[in-house]
Amino acid sequence: MGTRPTIQMVAELAGVSRGTVDRVLNGRAHVREEVRQRVLDAIRQSGYVSPREAHLRQLSPSGPPLRLGVLLPNWEGQFRTEVDSGIGQARAELEGGGVQVLVRRCETDLPQEALDLLEDLRREGAAGLAVCAVNDPSVSGALAEAAEAGIPCVTFNSDLPESRRLCFVGQDIHRSGRVAGGLMARLTGREGTVLAAVGNLKFDGHRSRLDGFCQRMEETGFPEERIAVAETFNDYETTLRIVGEAIAAHPGLRGVYMANLSVSGCAAAIEKAGRKGQIHVVCHDVNESVRRLLLDGSVDFTIPQDFVRQGRVPLLLLRDYVRTGRLTDQRRFREQIDILCAENLPEA
Repeated sequence: MGTRPTIQMVAELAGVSRGTVDRVLNGRAHVREEVRQRVLDAIRQSGYVSPREAHLRQLSPSGPPLRLGVLLPNWEGQFRTEVDSGIGQARAELEGGGVQVLVRRCETDLPQEALDLLEDLRREGAAGLAVCAVNDPSVSGALAEAAEAGIPCVTFNSDLPESRRLCFVGQDIHRSGRVAGGLMARLTGREGTVLAAVGNLKFDGHRSRLDGFCQRMEETGFPEERIAVAETFNDYETTLRIVGEAIAAHPGLRGVYMANLSVSGCAAAIEKAGRKGQIHVVCHDVNESVRRLLLDGSVDFTIPQDFVRQGRVPLLLLRDYVRTGRLTDQRRFREQIDILCAENLPEA
């Protein structure tokens, strides 16, 4: 009889410590993506099954697969790439335990499309739903009806607080907006005008981030009337145009808060106007483009979040809840709020 795979065997195969394996198994932060992937590959190669996974498999040893549904917004770029990676990791972890993951992606921000896709997932037998969608009463109502029918929901990245969801997986968005507001107040000396560029205010995450930013700016003494707000819908050309128009309309523009994607469009508009180094930029998330902008001085600070984890963790929480009726301790999934600048960027 062969030796049963152990966590030590996984660690040796992946070339990491047992503690790192434990952090990957429990979805904890501060594990580089390349290291996380090595550990997951080692788990698959060795056939290791954690005690918790073994217990859950015993609860459903045979029969039809447990189906879990994912509803995604129409966002592209870093969000899509990294969330898809997280969903892929969850699939790899769940496939041996009789769990099938169904993914639907919106093409627009129209609530009716989200409703149609949610109904599609329910028709296909989804026993749990992981959702990032527009914050519309009709969408929240549909998820509340699903909860009433025994189909739990976990929201991620952008919350739906009125949906009767089990929990939200992601950063404390309002607090991260407050952090950005505190940074911008210091950078601008509370003088001039600031543009707050958000993606789409129909999403709770974007609105909460903006609310936190404006709240903190006003607490520092920055007048509300000197904060201009615009939606850019995460589009490069729209961002380029709106930031350029703000620079022309407000000669005293001192800062731009990018509460969305397309930070490169903002930097391009500032450089085109000859104001690089004069207009401060605070943004969220970190990808290769933002790294370059931090290093060349186009962006002052960014506040990152873990999109991979946001794609992975909701499915694990739903699997546990549907199988056991208990919600896993969420504290181990909370994201801390970090601030990155050119001087403390982690290696790519």
